Amino acid sequence: MSFLQGGEDSQYKGTSNSTSAQNDKVLITIAAIKNELTGINDAVIKDIQTSDELVTIIYFSSLIEKLTLHRTVIFPLLDQKEDLLKSAYVPEKVNLPSVLSSIAEGNTVIYFHSKDLFAIVNTYSPPTSTISNSDTESTVSGPRDSFTQSLQTNLSLIKRRIHNTGLKNRDFRIGTETNTKISVIYIEKIVEENNLTKVINKIDAINYRHFEDISILAQLMEDHQFSPFPQYHITERPDLITSSLIDGRVVIMMDNSNGAMICPSSFLGFFMSPEDYYNRWTTATLLRCIRFFGFFLTIMLTPFYISALSHHPEMLPYEVLKSIYESRSRVPFPPVIEVLFMELVIEVLREAGSRMPTKIGQTIGIVGGIVIGTAAVEAGLVSNILIVLVAISALLSFLRPSFKMSNASRFVRYIFILSAGFFGLYGQMIAFAWLIFHLVNLTSLGTPFMSPVIPRKWTDLLDSIVLAPSSFLKHKKGVASAESKKVLPKDGKE
Repeated sequence: MSFLQGGEDSQYKGTSNSTSAQNDKVLITIAAIKNELTGINDAVIKDIQTSDELVTIIYFSSLIEKLTLHRTVIFPLLDQKEDLLKSAYVPEKVNLPSVLSSIAEGNTVIYFHSKDLFAIVNTYSPPTSTISNSDTESTVSGPRDSFTQSLQTNLSLIKRRIHNTGLKNRDFRIGTETNTKISVIYIEKIVEENNLTKVINKIDAINYRHFEDISILAQLMEDHQFSPFPQYHITERPDLITSSLIDGRVVIMMDNSNGAMICPSSFLGFFMSPEDYYNRWTTATLLRCIRFFGFFLTIMLTPFYISALSHHPEMLPYEVLKSIYESRSRVPFPPVIEVLFMELVIEVLREAGSRMPTKIGQTIGIVGGIVIGTAAVEAGLVSNILIVLVAISALLSFLRPSFKMSNASRFVRYIFILSAGFFGLYGQMIAFAWLIFHLVNLTSLGTPFMSPVIPRKWTDLLDSIVLAPSSFLKHKKGVASAESKKVLPKDGKE
């Protein structure tokens, strides 16, 4: 709890400019606060008569639970007011905007009329969702909890796993209109200082009006904002955040957002699931290879169909080519138009299914795909072989644990489709060269996006596409190039 002093007879400690102090005194009045809160239906301004004076409390009812308000404000005012005042202090500067900001943050402002004191009590207790499984990052084994939209709850989920006083968190306010609270979390002895400095500098440089989700902050902090690839990994799983902190990275969490951002991130990190470390290393390696090579297969499969039929039919065996041409005998469109038509149909079904209620969306996705696919083949709009390829390509795009990386692969696939339609296999190779060049030149918080492959880190290659047994991972330094720092005694001598 903090106390602010205002009114005409207030004394401001540590303020040299008396004119500015006098202006603040005039502004901080109950009438001024009431005027600013006009039109806010959940703003409560209530007078309470204690045993010796009149007290006014001001708060937003939508941000404060009634039981919390009575326990922390009402009862102490009526029975233990002197104990309440013992923790009071007078800040160097106070003004009306700071008081209004405290009310908007869910605090309760108390005005003691006889003492001419403004007190601010932390009573923020909005309704929050319960801790449950993650819908976007579900696993078979391992912890079942996931982050909620409460920043304090999310911090507690991390501190339940890391019992270390070196775990630090620094709070900031972003958004010129929303004044959203974020927390920068790191482990003091492990974090790379350069990364921490870069994160804080990027946050200080942000000038944006509103933040509804941490994804907006991630886009504003990216080194390459025109890239289709996400450069920061956002997760809802506390176990993944814990391992990232121990790996020396910086984590950013936002109030009212159930995601946490990992800084820096790598391309290979988007293909790794927390469940990999709970399985045998052989199984985890197999699944990682399927996810990684599935990424390149999903962007190459349908473009190769276009290249083979439009420009390089000699690449296919005669029997396969004959079967494809027989299935396309009634299709009036060239392969590139045929592929684009089916890809867009899949996108429409996927988007419609995600926007509908869960039970209806699943039905639309399955039945709609079967009905439209069968009808399109019977009508001669597409070939049945293309239906199979598009379905496989759509399934491969969902192999990645990160949904944002899946969206990136869907976008890149259209670049490969157009390249194959114009130039065939040569266009595909040009698009592939562009993709590799683009990935190599990407950075995440200044760290190479393709680390630990480029630049190569032999210790980290044991936890990349191939996962080595756990006993081999103790020497891993991580993408953040973190290494434990030796702590010297206070006298500076070893």
